Amino acid sequence: MSAHGEPQPMTARKGGALTGVADVPGDKSISHRSLILGAMAVGETIVTGLLEGQDVLDTAAAMRAFGAEVTRDDDGTWRVHGVGVGGFAEPEDVLDCGNSGTGVRLIMGAMATCPITATFTGDASLRSRPMARVTDPLALFGTRAYGRAKGQLPMTLVGAADPLPVTYTTPVPSAQVKSAVLLAGLNAPGQTVLTEAEATRDHTERMLAGFGAEISTEVTPGGRVITLTGQPELRPQSIAVPRDPSSAAFPVCAALITEGSEVLVPNIGLNPTRAGLFETLREMGADLSFENMREEGGEPAADLRARYSPDMKGIEVPPERAASMIDEYPILSVVAANAEGPTVMRGVKELRVKESDRIAAMADGLRAAGIEVEDGPDWWIVHGRGPGGIEGGVTVATHLDHRIAMSFLCAGFASRKGITVDDAGPIATSFPIFEPLMRGLGATLERASE
Repeated sequence: MSAHGEPQPMTARKGGALTGVADVPGDKSISHRSLILGAMAVGETIVTGLLEGQDVLDTAAAMRAFGAEVTRDDDGTWRVHGVGVGGFAEPEDVLDCGNSGTGVRLIMGAMATCPITATFTGDASLRSRPMARVTDPLALFGTRAYGRAKGQLPMTLVGAADPLPVTYTTPVPSAQVKSAVLLAGLNAPGQTVLTEAEATRDHTERMLAGFGAEISTEVTPGGRVITLTGQPELRPQSIAVPRDPSSAAFPVCAALITEGSEVLVPNIGLNPTRAGLFETLREMGADLSFENMREEGGEPAADLRARYSPDMKGIEVPPERAASMIDEYPILSVVAANAEGPTVMRGVKELRVKESDRIAAMADGLRAAGIEVEDGPDWWIVHGRGPGGIEGGVTVATHLDHRIAMSFLCAGFASRKGITVDDAGPIATSFPIFEPLMRGLGATLERASE
Protein backbone atom coordinates (compact mmCIF):
# COMPACT_ATOMS: atom_id res chain seq x y z
CA MET A 1 0.00 0.00 0.00
CA SER A 2 1.16 3.51 -0.78
CA ALA A 3 2.10 5.75 2.12
CA HIS A 4 -0.93 7.94 1.48
CA GLY A 5 -3.64 5.65 0.06
CA GLU A 6 -4.33 2.51 -1.93
CA PRO A 7 -1.57 1.00 -4.12
CA GLN A 8 -1.19 2.63 -7.53
CA PRO A 9 0.21 0.12 -10.05
CA MET A 10 1.86 1.62 -13.11
CA THR A 11 3.36 0.11 -16.26
CA ALA A 12 6.20 1.49 -18.40
CA ARG A 13 6.55 0.22 -21.97
CA LYS A 14 8.97 0.66 -24.82
CA GLY A 15 7.85 3.49 -27.09
CA GLY A 16 9.55 6.21 -29.06
CA ALA A 17 12.60 8.28 -28.20
CA LEU A 18 12.61 10.53 -25.14
CA THR A 19 13.22 14.11 -26.24
CA GLY A 20 12.88 17.60 -24.83
CA VAL A 21 13.61 19.58 -21.68
CA ALA A 22 13.16 17.92 -18.28
CA ASP A 23 12.44 20.55 -15.62
CA VAL A 24 12.99 18.34 -12.58
CA PRO A 25 12.02 19.50 -9.07
CA GLY A 26 14.22 21.35 -6.61
CA ASP A 27 16.90 19.52 -4.65
CA LYS A 28 15.35 17.58 -1.78
CA SER A 29 18.40 17.80 0.50
CA ILE A 30 18.62 21.58 0.14
CA SER A 31 14.82 21.95 0.47
CA HIS A 32 14.77 20.16 3.84
CA ARG A 33 17.69 22.21 5.13
CA SER A 34 16.25 25.51 3.88
CA LEU A 35 13.13 25.00 5.99
CA ILE A 36 14.97 23.77 9.09
CA LEU A 37 17.69 26.44 9.08
CA GLY A 38 15.12 29.10 8.21
CA ALA A 39 13.16 28.04 11.29
CA MET A 40 16.34 28.35 13.41
CA ALA A 41 17.22 31.80 12.07
CA VAL A 42 15.90 35.13 13.35
CA GLY A 43 13.74 36.85 10.73
CA GLU A 44 12.31 35.82 7.36
CA THR A 45 14.01 33.34 5.04
CA ILE A 46 12.68 33.32 1.47
CA VAL A 47 12.95 30.11 -0.55
CA THR A 48 12.25 29.72 -4.27
CA GLY A 49 12.34 26.45 -6.19
CA LEU A 50 11.50 24.38 -3.10
CA LEU A 51 10.69 20.74 -3.82
CA GLU A 52 7.01 20.39 -2.95
CA GLY A 53 7.08 16.62 -2.52
CA GLN A 54 5.46 15.03 0.51
CA ASP A 55 8.78 14.51 2.31
CA VAL A 56 9.52 18.24 2.28
CA LEU A 57 5.92 19.21 3.06
CA ASP A 58 6.14 17.00 6.16
CA THR A 59 9.27 18.90 7.24
CA ALA A 60 7.45 22.21 6.71
CA ALA A 61 4.63 20.95 8.94
CA ALA A 62 7.15 19.97 11.61
CA MET A 63 8.72 23.43 11.59
CA ARG A 64 5.25 24.93 12.10
CA ALA A 65 4.72 22.56 15.01
CA PHE A 66 7.94 23.88 16.60
CA GLY A 67 6.63 27.47 16.39
CA ALA A 68 8.06 28.79 13.13
CA GLU A 69 5.72 30.52 10.68
CA VAL A 70 5.97 28.72 7.34
CA THR A 71 3.85 29.98 4.42
CA ARG A 72 3.65 29.56 0.65
CA ASP A 73 2.85 32.41 -1.74
CA ASP A 74 0.68 31.84 -4.79
CA ASP A 75 3.76 32.03 -7.05
CA GLY A 76 5.44 29.13 -5.22
CA THR A 77 7.71 31.26 -3.01
CA TRP A 78 8.05 29.92 0.54
CA ARG A 79 8.58 32.16 3.57
CA VAL A 80 9.93 30.96 6.91
CA HIS A 81 9.81 33.27 9.95
CA GLY A 82 12.28 31.64 12.30
CA VAL A 83 12.34 31.45 16.08
CA GLY A 84 16.12 31.48 16.53
CA VAL A 85 18.61 28.84 17.67
CA GLY A 86 17.21 27.11 20.74
CA GLY A 87 13.83 28.79 20.26
CA PHE A 88 11.72 25.78 19.29
CA ALA A 89 8.42 25.44 21.17
CA GLU A 90 7.13 22.04 22.26
CA PRO A 91 4.81 20.49 19.63
CA GLU A 92 1.23 19.86 20.69
CA ASP A 93 0.96 16.60 18.76
CA VAL A 94 3.01 13.74 17.33
CA LEU A 95 5.18 14.73 14.36
CA ASP A 96 4.50 12.53 11.32
CA CYS A 97 7.53 12.58 9.02
CA GLY A 98 5.93 10.30 6.44
CA ASN A 99 8.54 8.48 4.37
CA SER A 100 11.51 10.77 4.96
CA GLY A 101 14.58 9.47 6.77
CA THR A 102 16.37 12.73 5.99
CA GLY A 103 13.53 14.80 7.41
CA VAL A 104 13.12 12.93 10.68
CA ARG A 105 16.85 12.60 11.41
CA LEU A 106 17.63 16.26 10.70
CA ILE A 107 14.61 17.43 12.69
CA MET A 108 15.68 15.26 15.62
CA GLY A 109 19.07 16.95 15.54
CA ALA A 110 17.59 20.44 15.36
CA MET A 111 15.39 19.92 18.45
CA ALA A 112 17.80 17.71 20.44
CA THR A 113 19.39 20.57 22.36
CA CYS A 114 16.17 22.48 23.04
CA PRO A 115 14.51 21.93 26.45
CA ILE A 116 11.39 20.37 24.91
CA THR A 117 9.92 16.94 24.23
CA ALA A 118 8.73 15.73 20.83
CA THR A 119 7.39 12.41 19.54
CA PHE A 120 8.13 11.26 15.98
CA THR A 121 6.49 8.69 13.74
CA GLY A 122 6.20 7.95 10.02
CA ASP A 123 4.85 5.50 7.49
CA ALA A 124 5.51 1.74 7.59
CA SER A 125 8.79 2.13 5.71
CA LEU A 126 10.12 4.88 7.99
CA ARG A 127 9.04 2.99 11.12
CA SER A 128 11.26 0.09 10.04
CA ARG A 129 14.41 2.20 9.65
CA PRO A 130 17.18 2.50 12.27
CA MET A 131 17.23 5.70 14.34
CA ALA A 132 19.89 4.73 16.89
CA ARG A 133 22.58 5.91 14.50
CA VAL A 134 21.25 9.42 15.20
CA THR A 135 19.96 9.13 18.76
CA ASP A 136 23.25 7.60 20.02
CA PRO A 137 25.37 10.67 19.17
CA LEU A 138 22.55 13.00 20.24
CA ALA A 139 22.68 11.35 23.67
CA LEU A 140 26.20 12.79 24.05
CA PHE A 141 24.62 16.26 24.12
CA GLY A 142 22.31 15.13 26.95
CA THR A 143 19.31 14.20 24.80
CA ARG A 144 17.20 11.20 25.85
CA ALA A 145 15.36 8.96 23.38
CA TYR A 146 12.56 6.48 24.09
CA GLY A 147 11.48 4.29 21.20
CA ARG A 148 10.66 0.79 20.06
CA ALA A 149 13.09 -2.10 20.15
CA LYS A 150 15.93 -1.75 17.62
CA GLY A 151 15.68 2.04 17.97
CA GLN A 152 12.72 2.39 15.63
CA LEU A 153 9.86 4.87 15.40
CA PRO A 154 7.56 5.86 17.01
CA MET A 155 10.10 7.56 19.26
CA THR A 156 10.04 10.35 21.84
CA LEU A 157 13.03 12.67 22.25
CA VAL A 158 13.57 14.71 25.38
CA GLY A 159 15.84 17.60 24.49
CA ALA A 160 18.88 18.48 26.58
CA ALA A 161 18.12 21.33 28.98
CA ASP A 162 21.84 22.01 29.51
CA PRO A 163 23.50 20.65 26.36
CA LEU A 164 27.19 19.91 26.21
CA PRO A 165 29.42 20.36 23.15
CA VAL A 166 30.41 17.07 21.54
CA THR A 167 33.42 15.53 19.83
CA TYR A 168 32.24 12.70 17.61
CA THR A 169 33.47 10.46 14.80
CA THR A 170 30.78 9.06 12.53
CA PRO A 171 30.95 5.22 12.40
CA VAL A 172 29.41 5.07 8.91
CA PRO A 173 29.44 7.59 6.05
CA SER A 174 26.08 9.32 6.52
CA ALA A 175 25.19 12.92 5.74
CA GLN A 176 22.05 12.49 7.85
CA VAL A 177 24.00 11.55 10.97
CA LYS A 178 26.55 14.31 10.38
CA SER A 179 23.83 16.87 9.85
CA ALA A 180 21.88 15.83 12.93
CA VAL A 181 24.99 16.26 15.10
CA LEU A 182 25.83 19.66 13.59
CA LEU A 183 22.26 20.93 13.96
CA ALA A 184 22.25 19.81 17.59
CA GLY A 185 25.60 21.52 18.10
CA LEU A 186 24.09 24.86 17.13
CA ASN A 187 22.49 25.22 20.57
CA ALA A 188 25.39 23.79 22.58
CA PRO A 189 28.01 26.14 24.06
CA GLY A 190 31.58 25.95 22.83
CA GLN A 191 32.72 23.90 19.86
CA THR A 192 31.20 20.73 18.51
CA VAL A 193 33.77 18.75 16.50
CA LEU A 194 32.77 16.00 14.09
CA THR A 195 35.06 13.76 12.05
CA GLU A 196 33.99 11.69 9.06
CA ALA A 197 36.40 9.21 7.51
CA GLU A 198 34.66 9.41 4.13
CA ALA A 199 33.28 12.64 2.68
CA THR A 200 29.47 12.80 2.45
CA ARG A 201 27.25 15.47 0.91
CA ASP A 202 28.18 18.80 2.44
CA HIS A 203 25.00 20.86 1.98
CA THR A 204 24.64 21.29 5.75
CA GLU A 205 28.12 22.76 6.15
CA ARG A 206 27.69 25.09 3.15
CA MET A 207 24.28 26.26 4.28
CA LEU A 208 25.28 26.75 7.92
CA ALA A 209 28.05 29.04 6.72
CA GLY A 210 25.57 30.88 4.51
CA PHE A 211 23.26 31.42 7.48
CA GLY A 212 26.14 32.92 9.46
CA ALA A 213 27.35 30.04 11.63
CA GLU A 214 31.06 29.82 12.44
CA ILE A 215 32.03 26.50 10.85
CA SER A 216 35.25 25.18 9.35
CA THR A 217 36.38 21.96 7.66
CA GLU A 218 39.90 20.56 7.71
CA VAL A 219 41.03 17.58 5.66
CA THR A 220 43.32 15.39 7.80
CA PRO A 221 44.80 11.89 7.42
CA GLY A 222 41.94 10.68 9.64
CA GLY A 223 39.23 12.27 7.54
CA ARG A 224 37.30 15.54 7.32
CA VAL A 225 37.20 17.36 10.67
CA ILE A 226 34.29 19.80 10.95
CA THR A 227 34.31 22.34 13.79
CA LEU A 228 31.15 24.30 14.65
CA THR A 229 30.94 27.08 17.22
CA GLY A 230 27.64 26.88 19.05
CA GLN A 231 24.94 29.40 19.93
CA PRO A 232 25.23 31.75 16.92
CA GLU A 233 22.41 34.00 15.77
CA LEU A 234 21.61 32.65 12.33
CA ARG A 235 20.81 35.25 9.69
CA PRO A 236 17.80 34.70 7.41
CA GLN A 237 18.61 34.01 3.77
CA SER A 238 17.14 34.17 0.28
CA ILE A 239 17.64 30.71 -1.19
CA ALA A 240 17.16 29.64 -4.82
CA VAL A 241 17.07 25.85 -4.61
CA PRO A 242 18.94 24.21 -7.53
CA ARG A 243 17.33 21.21 -9.20
CA ASP A 244 17.86 17.83 -7.63
CA PRO A 245 20.62 15.67 -9.19
CA SER A 246 19.01 12.58 -7.65
CA SER A 247 15.74 13.36 -9.45
CA ALA A 248 17.59 14.32 -12.64
CA ALA A 249 19.13 10.86 -12.60
CA PHE A 250 15.87 9.30 -13.80
CA PRO A 251 15.24 11.21 -17.06
CA VAL A 252 19.00 11.27 -17.71
CA CYS A 253 19.42 7.51 -17.32
CA ALA A 254 16.19 6.81 -19.18
CA ALA A 255 17.54 8.81 -22.13
CA LEU A 256 20.83 6.91 -22.09
CA ILE A 257 19.10 3.54 -22.52
CA THR A 258 16.15 4.51 -24.76
CA GLU A 259 16.96 4.44 -28.48
CA GLY A 260 17.13 7.82 -30.23
CA SER A 261 16.73 9.89 -27.06
CA GLU A 262 18.15 13.32 -26.22
CA VAL A 263 17.09 15.10 -23.03
CA LEU A 264 18.27 18.41 -21.53
CA VAL A 265 17.96 18.92 -17.77
CA PRO A 266 18.57 22.60 -16.90
CA ASN A 267 20.06 24.04 -13.69
CA ILE A 268 21.20 20.81 -12.05
CA GLY A 269 23.13 21.07 -8.80
CA LEU A 270 26.62 19.62 -9.25
CA ASN A 271 27.91 19.67 -5.70
CA PRO A 272 30.97 17.39 -5.86
CA THR A 273 29.63 15.36 -2.92
CA ARG A 274 26.51 14.56 -5.00
CA ALA A 275 27.78 14.13 -8.57
CA GLY A 276 29.26 10.62 -8.40
CA LEU A 277 26.60 9.12 -10.68
CA PHE A 278 27.41 11.40 -13.59
CA GLU A 279 31.13 10.66 -13.25
CA THR A 280 30.36 6.93 -13.21
CA LEU A 281 28.10 7.12 -16.25
CA ARG A 282 30.77 8.93 -18.23
CA GLU A 283 33.29 6.22 -17.30
CA MET A 284 30.82 3.67 -18.68
CA GLY A 285 30.75 5.55 -21.98
CA ALA A 286 27.57 7.60 -21.55
CA ASP A 287 27.08 10.58 -23.85
CA LEU A 288 26.67 13.28 -21.20
CA SER A 289 27.65 16.94 -21.56
CA PHE A 290 27.56 19.82 -19.10
CA GLU A 291 26.61 23.21 -20.50
CA ASN A 292 26.49 26.71 -19.01
CA MET A 293 28.56 25.86 -15.91
CA ARG A 294 27.93 28.38 -13.12
CA GLU A 295 27.31 28.86 -9.39
CA GLU A 296 23.87 29.17 -7.76
CA GLY A 297 23.85 30.18 -4.09
CA GLY A 298 27.33 28.84 -3.47
CA GLU A 299 26.58 25.51 -5.19
CA PRO A 300 27.98 24.57 -8.63
CA ALA A 301 25.27 24.07 -11.27
CA ALA A 302 24.98 23.38 -15.01
CA ASP A 303 22.59 22.30 -17.73
CA LEU A 304 22.99 18.56 -18.37
CA ARG A 305 22.40 16.98 -21.78
CA ALA A 306 22.02 13.20 -22.10
CA ARG A 307 21.89 11.26 -25.38
CA TYR A 308 21.17 7.60 -26.14
CA SER A 309 24.38 5.66 -25.51
CA PRO A 310 24.30 2.13 -26.97
CA ASP A 311 28.02 1.46 -26.47
CA MET A 312 28.21 1.66 -22.65
CA LYS A 313 30.37 -0.91 -20.85
CA GLY A 314 30.18 -2.26 -17.32
CA ILE A 315 32.80 -0.98 -14.88
CA GLU A 316 33.86 -1.39 -11.27
CA VAL A 317 32.57 1.65 -9.40
CA PRO A 318 35.17 2.89 -6.88
CA PRO A 319 33.87 2.13 -3.36
CA GLU A 320 35.00 5.56 -2.14
CA ARG A 321 32.52 7.12 -4.56
CA ALA A 322 29.54 5.48 -2.84
CA ALA A 323 28.72 8.35 -0.50
CA SER A 324 28.44 10.79 -3.42
CA MET A 325 25.85 8.67 -5.24
CA ILE A 326 24.25 6.42 -2.64
CA ASP A 327 20.69 7.25 -3.74
CA GLU A 328 21.53 6.68 -7.41
CA TYR A 329 22.63 3.03 -7.27
CA PRO A 330 19.13 1.71 -8.07
CA ILE A 331 18.90 3.64 -11.34
CA LEU A 332 22.59 2.95 -12.07
CA SER A 333 21.77 -0.76 -11.87
CA VAL A 334 19.18 -0.25 -14.62
CA VAL A 335 21.78 1.43 -16.83
CA ALA A 336 24.21 -1.39 -15.97
CA ALA A 337 21.67 -3.94 -17.18
CA ASN A 338 21.69 -2.18 -20.58
CA ALA A 339 25.51 -1.97 -20.75
CA GLU A 340 27.84 -4.74 -21.92
CA GLY A 341 29.41 -6.83 -19.17
CA PRO A 342 29.43 -6.67 -15.37
CA THR A 343 29.09 -3.51 -13.31
CA VAL A 344 30.53 -4.04 -9.82
CA MET A 345 29.28 -1.91 -6.91
CA ARG A 346 31.03 -2.26 -3.54
CA GLY A 347 30.95 -0.43 -0.22
CA VAL A 348 27.20 0.10 -0.48
CA LYS A 349 25.85 -1.41 2.76
CA GLU A 350 23.89 1.81 3.36
CA LEU A 351 21.55 0.65 0.59
CA ARG A 352 20.36 -2.10 2.93
CA VAL A 353 18.80 0.42 5.35
CA LYS A 354 17.22 2.99 3.05
CA GLU A 355 13.44 3.27 2.49
CA SER A 356 13.78 -0.40 1.59
CA ASP A 357 16.65 -2.86 1.27
CA ARG A 358 17.51 -1.39 -2.10
CA ILE A 359 20.06 -4.03 -3.05
CA ALA A 360 17.52 -6.82 -2.47
CA ALA A 361 14.67 -4.92 -4.13
CA MET A 362 16.62 -4.11 -7.28
CA ALA A 363 18.30 -7.52 -7.47
CA ASP A 364 14.99 -9.36 -7.18
CA GLY A 365 13.28 -7.18 -9.78
CA LEU A 366 16.14 -7.29 -12.28
CA ARG A 367 16.41 -11.06 -11.97
CA ALA A 368 12.69 -11.37 -12.61
CA ALA A 369 13.14 -9.18 -15.70
CA GLY A 370 15.87 -11.42 -17.10
CA ILE A 371 19.12 -9.94 -15.75
CA GLU A 372 21.75 -11.87 -13.81
CA VAL A 373 22.59 -10.22 -10.48
CA GLU A 374 24.94 -11.28 -7.69
CA ASP A 375 24.78 -9.62 -4.26
CA GLY A 376 26.31 -9.70 -0.80
CA PRO A 377 26.09 -7.69 2.44
CA ASP A 378 27.72 -4.55 1.00
CA TRP A 379 28.17 -5.29 -2.70
CA TRP A 380 26.33 -6.31 -5.83
CA ILE A 381 27.14 -7.06 -9.46
CA VAL A 382 24.79 -6.51 -12.38
CA HIS A 383 25.71 -8.53 -15.49
CA GLY A 384 24.65 -6.31 -18.36
CA ARG A 385 23.28 -7.74 -21.59
CA GLY A 386 23.69 -4.65 -23.74
CA PRO A 387 21.02 -2.38 -25.25
CA GLY A 388 17.56 -3.85 -24.89
CA GLY A 389 18.88 -6.55 -22.60
CA ILE A 390 15.98 -6.32 -20.14
CA GLU A 391 13.24 -8.78 -21.07
CA GLY A 392 10.55 -7.37 -18.76
CA GLY A 393 7.01 -8.70 -18.75
CA VAL A 394 6.95 -8.72 -14.93
CA THR A 395 5.44 -6.89 -11.97
CA VAL A 396 8.02 -5.83 -9.37
CA ALA A 397 7.57 -4.93 -5.71
CA THR A 398 8.58 -1.38 -4.78
CA HIS A 399 8.46 -1.87 -0.98
CA LEU A 400 7.09 1.68 -0.50
CA ASP A 401 10.33 3.01 -1.99
CA HIS A 402 10.07 5.88 -4.47
CA ARG A 403 13.49 5.25 -6.03
CA ILE A 404 12.76 1.57 -6.63
CA ALA A 405 9.49 2.54 -8.35
CA MET A 406 11.08 5.14 -10.62
CA SER A 407 14.08 2.94 -11.43
CA PHE A 408 11.93 0.06 -12.68
CA LEU A 409 9.67 2.38 -14.64
CA CYS A 410 12.75 3.75 -16.41
CA ALA A 411 13.84 0.15 -17.02
CA GLY A 412 10.47 -0.47 -18.65
CA PHE A 413 11.11 2.16 -21.33
CA ALA A 414 14.01 0.06 -22.69
CA SER A 415 12.54 -3.40 -22.01
CA ARG A 416 11.10 -5.75 -24.61
CA LYS A 417 7.86 -6.54 -22.77
CA GLY A 418 7.33 -3.61 -20.38
CA ILE A 419 7.59 -3.53 -16.58
CA THR A 420 4.85 -2.92 -14.02
CA VAL A 421 5.51 -1.61 -10.51
CA ASP A 422 3.06 -2.64 -7.80
CA ASP A 423 2.77 0.86 -6.34
CA ALA A 424 3.85 4.17 -7.91
CA GLY A 425 2.26 6.17 -5.07
CA PRO A 426 5.49 6.69 -3.07
CA ILE A 427 7.01 8.60 -6.02
CA ALA A 428 5.11 11.65 -4.75
CA THR A 429 7.40 11.83 -1.71
CA SER A 430 10.34 13.07 -3.79
CA PHE A 431 9.32 13.59 -7.43
CA PRO A 432 5.62 14.49 -7.59
CA ILE A 433 5.79 15.49 -11.27
CA PHE A 434 7.63 12.35 -12.43
CA GLU A 435 4.70 10.94 -14.41
CA PRO A 436 3.73 14.10 -16.37
CA LEU A 437 7.38 15.03 -16.90
CA MET A 438 8.25 11.63 -18.38
CA ARG A 439 5.06 11.57 -20.49
CA GLY A 440 6.02 15.03 -21.77
CA LEU A 441 9.34 13.62 -22.98
CA GLY A 442 7.49 10.90 -24.87
CA ALA A 443 7.52 8.04 -22.36
CA THR A 444 4.79 5.40 -22.42
CA LEU A 445 3.32 5.10 -18.91
CA GLU A 446 0.02 3.41 -18.13
CA ARG A 447 -1.95 3.35 -14.90
CA ALA A 448 -3.99 0.28 -14.01
CA SER A 449 -7.17 2.38 -14.22
CA GLU A 450 -6.43 3.62 -17.75
